[in-house]
Amino acid sequence: MDRRTLISGSLAGAAVAVMTPLHAQSTQNVATRFGGTLSAHDIDAFAALFSEHYINHQLSAAATPPAGVSNKTATVNFFRARLTGLPDLNVTIETTVIDGDKCAASFVYEGTHEGVFFGVAPTGKKLRFTSCDIFRVADGLIVEHWGMGDIAGVLAQLKG
Repeated sequence: MDRRTLISGSLAGAAVAVMTPLHAQSTQNVATRFGGTLSAHDIDAFAALFSEHYINHQLSAAATPPAGVSNKTATVNFFRARLTGLPDLNVTIETTVIDGDKCAASFVYEGTHEGVFFGVAPTGKKLRFTSCDIFRVADGLIVEHWGMGDIAGVLAQLKG
């Protein structure tokens, strides 16, 4: 097991559940593939991580899909724009916590601002920001997401 991974009965640590190593690996693998596909700039493989019935519970100006656009399409488009703005983007995982069919991960994003990003023209600045995300996984796909990203920190770096 990766030393950064905790497998527990609940994210709050209240109970211990029995979980097969295979199930734990499958759930963690989603976070690893999430970061890996973005670091590889493989938007098609990234899109393939999400169920067609994917629900994004992260509602914000940056994450809420326009009318008629599915949560999956909006999420893929959001990250496509991130790859355009940061063409050397690298995503790493600081830590993960697995609970049954859920995986919580702390991601670090690093890249050079060489394309329009959050409406800001390229600055050439090196950016580093984080997000904390919780994925519910079914049949190896992300079916639900809860999370928060440091959008204010990104904008401060872009404008600072």
